[in-house]
Amino acid sequence: MAAAATATISLFVSAKQPFLNSHKVSRNRSLSLSTPTFPNPKSSKNKNSSSSLKTSPLQQKDQTTNSQSPLPPKPLDTPDSNRSFSASLSLFFGRLRDGFKVDELGLEILSIALPAALALAADPIASLVDTAFVGHLGSVELAAVGVSVSIFNLVSKLFNVPLLNITTSFVAEEQALITKDNDDSEVEHQGKKVLPSVSTSLALAAGLGIAEALLLSVGSGFLMNIMGIPVDSPMRGPAEQFLTWRAFGAPPIVFALAAQGTFRGFKDTKTPLYAIGAGTLLNAILDAILIVYIGFGIGGAAVATVISEYLIAIILLWELNGKVVLISPTIDWRKVALYIKSGGLLIGRTMATLGTLTLATSLAARQGPVPMAGHQICIQVWLAVSLLTDALALSGQALLATEYSQPNYQQARQVIYSVLQIGLVTGLGLAVSLFLGFGTFSGLFTTDSEVLQIAWSGTLFVAASQPVNAIAFVLDGLYYGVSDFEYAAVSMVLVGLVSCAFLLVAAPVFSLAGVWTGLFLFMTLRVVAGIWRLGTKGGPWKTIYSDMDGGNG
Repeated sequence: MAAAATATISLFVSAKQPFLNSHKVSRNRSLSLSTPTFPNPKSSKNKNSSSSLKTSPLQQKDQTTNSQSPLPPKPLDTPDSNRSFSASLSLFFGRLRDGFKVDELGLEILSIALPAALALAADPIASLVDTAFVGHLGSVELAAVGVSVSIFNLVSKLFNVPLLNITTSFVAEEQALITKDNDDSEVEHQGKKVLPSVSTSLALAAGLGIAEALLLSVGSGFLMNIMGIPVDSPMRGPAEQFLTWRAFGAPPIVFALAAQGTFRGFKDTKTPLYAIGAGTLLNAILDAILIVYIGFGIGGAAVATVISEYLIAIILLWELNGKVVLISPTIDWRKVALYIKSGGLLIGRTMATLGTLTLATSLAARQGPVPMAGHQICIQVWLAVSLLTDALALSGQALLATEYSQPNYQQARQVIYSVLQIGLVTGLGLAVSLFLGFGTFSGLFTTDSEVLQIAWSGTLFVAASQPVNAIAFVLDGLYYGVSDFEYAAVSMVLVGLVSCAFLLVAAPVFSLAGVWTGLFLFMTLRVVAGIWRLGTKGGPWKTIYSDMDGGNG
């Protein structure tokens, strides 16, 4: 399988050379990366993929000579079927070396990814602050908050993250189409842009937010029973109290994520960063006031978090209202149906992911408290560093959705190649950093020598899996960029089933090594599925490579 996957990667990436060697891409963006400004539709009238290409006089001469040839030229992008495996592998690494050069596209990818990474890191930081304050109240309170936060995050990831990803893709596509339209009256209302995808996303956010608030508050006792917290447990009362208060924060979270998806679709990740930064700072200040000075206990931690979430939502919606009509004059029911269909697919994908990770945690817990504690350190670091590559996936999603919908397929392919290569470089850098520094870093979590020994034994798993993780997350963003939601969902379910079967067999025999190998297999199969999809050019990818297959790539 490894040889087949490598050969597929070689053939897939080899298609890049003619485009790089014969064209120089001009990327004069009309969208600002710092604020969500909108381009003038008239300025891009009759824009097509060829308008962004420049050729030198020498290249034009070569092209003229080729065009006069009596024989039809062989498509440059078609790989030679007789090429040896070693030559293909050498060519593949040659493409990677060329792609590591930081060009204008690479800078644009990083300018979107870096603020996004900081914004994604704000939530774990806020959780650490809450944990630090609640930890001083006692072990019971800390455990109660841990259970409640787990329930809240499970509901949030299951429903809110799909809405976020779908909104990013649909807004980017719709905004790109507007740049090709020369009639302002069709896309403006009272000086603001009319984007049906934005109003649809916010309407769905309102419904989801209210439903989640009712589920978490009214059903808190039922949810505690599912988590296995008995009524007579000392954690039960504080956990229900925290979850009930926390439920009031569900609506602003969903609204904020819908707004973030819109800004991401505009390729603006700085505005969400400022809003989330302000909310995180307010949360820390309110924690100190409500928990320490007023003595509100874990209820104070919940209230502080809820208030900060409302602040984030208000800032984002206020900024968005200045640019876009939040409530569309008309309802596009086709767009609503498309959101619901795509959301259902991504919910299934999320369930497959969470199911695999939950099974791995459960199998690790059966090894005993010390192995579980060591596993927890490894898995938390493993997931935390994924924020960097997840931000790269966001960049690829927004840029690919823009180029795909215009349509500018040559530039879309260049986005694919560039974001994959930057992701691989990032993954390799993280692997080296973690391999050298994980032993010292793990000491920040505990001083127990037995737990640290277990954690150190997982260094190879945490470090070696980073390049694979990086490519897997970037491929996720590429799926979403072309709205390939069906394949993303189906492939994840199949990958999850295979990985869960392996975990069930390997964990009882090899203990934690079996668990970690199963998780590595899970990420590797995601990469194989993604490379296979791009290599076979199925679904929407057939359109992206259509002009290349005709010899124009």
